[in-house]
Amino acid sequence: MDGSAVSYERNLECLVRAIQELSLARDLDRIAEIVRSAARELVGADGATFVLRDGDRCFYKDEDAISPLWKGLRFPMETCISGWAMLNREPAVIEDIYQDPRIPHDAYRPTFVKSLVMVPIRSMAPVGAIGTYWATPRLANVREVGLLQALADSTSVAMENVQLYNELEQRVIARTQELVAANRLLYDEACERERVEQDIQRFSMTDELTGLHNRLGFLRHAAESLETSRQRDTPCLLLHLQVESNDSGPAENLPLVAARMLRAQFRRDDLIARLGGGEFLVLTTGYGDPHAVLQRLRAGLGAFNRAAEQSLTLRIGHAESSRGQDLEQLLQEADNALHRAGPGWSSD
Repeated sequence: MDGSAVSYERNLECLVRAIQELSLARDLDRIAEIVRSAARELVGADGATFVLRDGDRCFYKDEDAISPLWKGLRFPMETCISGWAMLNREPAVIEDIYQDPRIPHDAYRPTFVKSLVMVPIRSMAPVGAIGTYWATPRLANVREVGLLQALADSTSVAMENVQLYNELEQRVIARTQELVAANRLLYDEACERERVEQDIQRFSMTDELTGLHNRLGFLRHAAESLETSRQRDTPCLLLHLQVESNDSGPAENLPLVAARMLRAQFRRDDLIARLGGGEFLVLTTGYGDPHAVLQRLRAGLGAFNRAAEQSLTLRIGHAESSRGQDLEQLLQEADNALHRAGPGWSSD
């Protein structure tokens, strides 16, 4: 195998390597880096440049050369050899730049360039060009131009892949943002539904007038409290109260006044419920002697009447859970005790 054949084989290996690297490129900067180095190596050039079409101008994006060329500059398509290659969709092979009318000589005088080859990137509607330059006069042969054009064709594919990759990435980002927004909306809707359900449940267990538990709310919470007390071996005291007033004021004020009085007499952890009118239930634990509780309640009622200038009376029925009764049995005992109670008590 002669030297030229060995050299051509090496050039093919360089081209294959460049094509493989281009297939993995994910941005334009990486493509430019691969192309500028591969182009110079393929034909043994003293410089190579990667040019992009930017509207009606040529943008010299990157270069690899023995001295600076035009990196970062833009030139009109009609006055630039890279523009000529793109507009005519064919390579420009120039042995002596100063003998070719297509070359803007003033732009080349400050450079080392004497000969060049410029090939378009993509034959149909070129998007750029690859240029190689020599410091001494040299006419590139058909093989060299073919290698550069093959590199340019692979570069076109790589640029399209990058565009597709970027579009796909943007779609993924947009879709991810849509999913995040949808998930946030679903989460907000779920939270709102839960809040509404909690409100509905709370309203269904709350006396609208006084804000105390109603019968349903009392039954639910009292059953839980009774079970907890049973596990801790702590007795509960259930009070069934009938509050009345000797005042001649509006009857609708009685439940509010009675609720205010009961809140003042019992602890925050005690369950207080209004069944209707002036009828209330109270469940308390850790109360001590039940008769002492009743006495304190009566004393508190008297103090409340004097302070609030009210004349509330109170009938009390009570039941203790010390015998292991369930809630229904306690309610029945307290209700029976209320019916056996005498006239309402108002003061001590």
